This record gives sequence, structure tokens and C-alpha cells, in this order.
Amino acid sequence: MRRVMVRYRVKADRAAENEGYIREVFAELDRKKPDQLRYASFKLDDGVSFVHLASIETTDRSNPLTALSSFQEFSERIKERCDEPPVVFELNEVGAYRMFE
Repeated sequence: MRRVMVRYRVKADRAAENEGYIREVFAELDRKKPDQLRYASFKLDDGVSFVHLASIETTDRSNPLTALSSFQEFSERIKERCDEPPVVFELNEVGAYRMFE
């Protein structure tokens, strides 16, 4: 199992566009319902910073999220939308309460 957090900041005039891409990812997730993925996305109070949390529960460490066409479209030009590019953090659980149930 792999758990990651991704954080980045988009340009103010691209925040709504970024949210649109994220909503498309969740729409595709709702249609395809991959079992081995838990995923959440958050916009921070500044309106331009985003945090994504993923728990990838495949045995071969493949990521069902990256197989989605909507996620590929979201990722394709992310750097153009960003003031601060995405940074991926590996999460090593110390404790959790119902977070990934």
C-alpha cells in the first residue's frame, strides 16, 4: 500500500479551470469505481492551493488513478496552471482514525 499527498498552487486566474479538471476526475472515478484506490482533493483557504491525498492499494504498486483519461488530461498541462508545481510526499502512517476506511 502506498499513500501520498500532492500539494501545489495554481495561478489565480486558473483556479476554476483546475477545479473543473478535478471534478472530471471524480466523475470518472464515480463511473469506473476502482477498488484499489482511495482519493480526495481539497482546495485550501487561499483559493489557489490544492492538496490531493491518495491511498493506492494495488499489490503491484500500479496506480489506478493514472490510468484514467480524465486524470491524464488534468496532469497534461498542470505545470502551465501552476505558480508552484506539484510536490509529491510519501506518507508513512503513524496513526489514523477512519481516514482510509
